[in-house]
Amino acid sequence: MFGHEPSLEWDGREEPTLAHASATFGDLIQLPEPAGRIPVAVYGFRDQTGMYREAPQSNFSTAVTQGGGSLLVDALLDSGWFRPVEREGLQDLLTERRVARNVKSNIPALKEARILLEGGIIAYENNVVTGGAGARYFGIGASERYEVDQVTVNLRAVDVNTGEVINSVTTTQAIYSRKLDGDLFRFVRHQRLLEAEGGYARNEPRYLAVNDAISAAVIHLVVQGIARGHWRPASQDDLDHPIIEAYLNERQTRRETAVERAE
Repeated sequence: MFGHEPSLEWDGREEPTLAHASATFGDLIQLPEPAGRIPVAVYGFRDQTGMYREAPQSNFSTAVTQGGGSLLVDALLDSGWFRPVEREGLQDLLTERRVARNVKSNIPALKEARILLEGGIIAYENNVVTGGAGARYFGIGASERYEVDQVTVNLRAVDVNTGEVINSVTTTQAIYSRKLDGDLFRFVRHQRLLEAEGGYARNEPRYLAVNDAISAAVIHLVVQGIARGHWRPASQDDLDHPIIEAYLNERQTRRETAVERAE
């Protein structure tokens, strides 16, 4: 265009990629096949914490993502167990159907959902764990600091016909931050001071932790529903599937631990 060829030189920017998979994504996509995919409706999966980012970063930006509903729909589709129907953007969908109805009259009925998924991001805790270490020797020093935040989500499955909450799962995911610093402070000759410093920090993206907690909640919801007979895998042999056994064992271990503490 305009007689110029596009430049192919690297300008320091990275190409866009698909979002990073959460740590539980492997378990999510390895769930056994269901006997039939379950139509579910998600009207929203909102931030219920009311938490904002800590100062001085921002007093107006929320601590966690406001796109929990989108992350939940992704996890439901990736699991292969659910068939989400659009409800969060229902008004837009209805508007388009009205436009289409003016063009053709044979618009099929909207797909109804058997299960309504409710819940949200229910807690966000700053600095659940903090720590660090440092040392200095002859003007050379280094230090390390770390912080752990925590996000908690709740996911409930509600029977549309009866309004009964048939399953409820609460999952927690840690968010890690780490900072390394090094410095040099030394006289190299009379009245000549050498001073240098450097550092490196890594903060885990908060949306990844939320995504991880949501994915784990979906897996637990599937496994819990199988255990209670609300739905079943395509093959009876899959009742002993490693993923199902692992998540059932995790739930049982948590219950046993709670009983021991109570005693």
